[in-house]
Amino acid sequence: MSERLDHKALLGLLERPQLRRLLEAFNGKDEETRIVGGAVRNALLGRAVTEVDCTTTMLPETLVKCADEAGFKSVPTGIEHGTVTVIVDGEPFEVTTLRVDVETNGRQAIVHFGRDFVLDARRRDFTINALSLGIDGQLYDYTNGIADLQARRVRFIGDARMRIREDFLRIMRFFRFHAEYAQGEPDPEGLAASGEERQGLSILSKERIRHELLRLLVAHRAEETLGVLARHGFLTWLLAGAAELGRFSRLAAYGKDQPVPIWRLAALGVMVEEDADRLREHLRLSNDEHRRLAAYARLLAALKAWSLPLDANAIRRLLADHGIETLSVVLAALDGEPSPVLKKQACEALDLYRSGAEPVPVFPLRGADLVARGVPKGPRIGEILGLARQAWLAEGCRTDKDYAKDLLERILAET
Repeated sequence: MSERLDHKALLGLLERPQLRRLLEAFNGKDEETRIVGGAVRNALLGRAVTEVDCTTTMLPETLVKCADEAGFKSVPTGIEHGTVTVIVDGEPFEVTTLRVDVETNGRQAIVHFGRDFVLDARRRDFTINALSLGIDGQLYDYTNGIADLQARRVRFIGDARMRIREDFLRIMRFFRFHAEYAQGEPDPEGLAASGEERQGLSILSKERIRHELLRLLVAHRAEETLGVLARHGFLTWLLAGAAELGRFSRLAAYGKDQPVPIWRLAALGVMVEEDADRLREHLRLSNDEHRRLAAYARLLAALKAWSLPLDANAIRRLLADHGIETLSVVLAALDGEPSPVLKKQACEALDLYRSGAEPVPVFPLRGADLVARGVPKGPRIGEILGLARQAWLAEGCRTDKDYAKDLLERILAET
């Protein structure tokens, strides 16, 4: 089904003051600069445009000179590839010289600078990313991208296998863009080519795979696209393990307004703590990302082992031990499964903590409290605090001063 595009929003790009200043400075004297790619695509779809890229006939050194003459700051962020970041009144724009591919090897391309907007468009990945907008408001479409936008379809430009062989990361981008912009099933030619060339993903860095996968997990149609990836054998390879599509679906429904990529990865690929360790290595996750996956796994195990229905006291203990964010995520992922069972009072208590009406309990003792009582600094401090914390959790996580004082006395007496 064809859908209307928002040409008013597209022309609205040209009314942005900083962008208008840049275009006016970079057009003329036999040179042309246009808005290109994602900004054009998103404006036509009526979506927010937060970053604007431009393409130009100017060589990088000419571009830098022109920016200086206009009073703009220029940063050579990728000047060897023709990209200069131009800052106009505090707003950055990436401006890239028109290019022509000379040689590709599946990861990087050797390019020459050119002056042909058609050739530059045809070297891009998808038709919907090859649109450009001139300063006069003319929309240029050399690859039938408008029709694909209207049909909500993601297609490779030209031969799909050739486009993929130029950069195998385009397989990941194909699925990610499908999840973000398309409707229905993936383009058959793109899907077939992705399957035929999937071995090329193995030559890519794990960081590049991770970046695309996490972006896919928070896309508009991530759930449906993960189903496609599972049916066609991609998902097990991407996770280096099994996937939990049901838990992913439930968490996605819970956090659809402000999705957090790493929590969605946890719901999808973490069943036990060893999964968190494997994904850290397989996707080169950061320490903080791994910490969240491991926290998810530990709480998942605790809840699955909880034999009695959760009441308000259990929620208080779990919050004190695992935190409001982790508990909310895991309970959302497990919603509807046989365990854990939540009593009505548990749900009500959780709502109070989430709203801030009830503060999350904080363990009331510190190492300084033990030192003040004559315990020497060192590993013993941590051991005593660990015992005290376990007692505190078991006794309802009280935080009043009288309880803290009593707890300290008891633990010191017992140790």
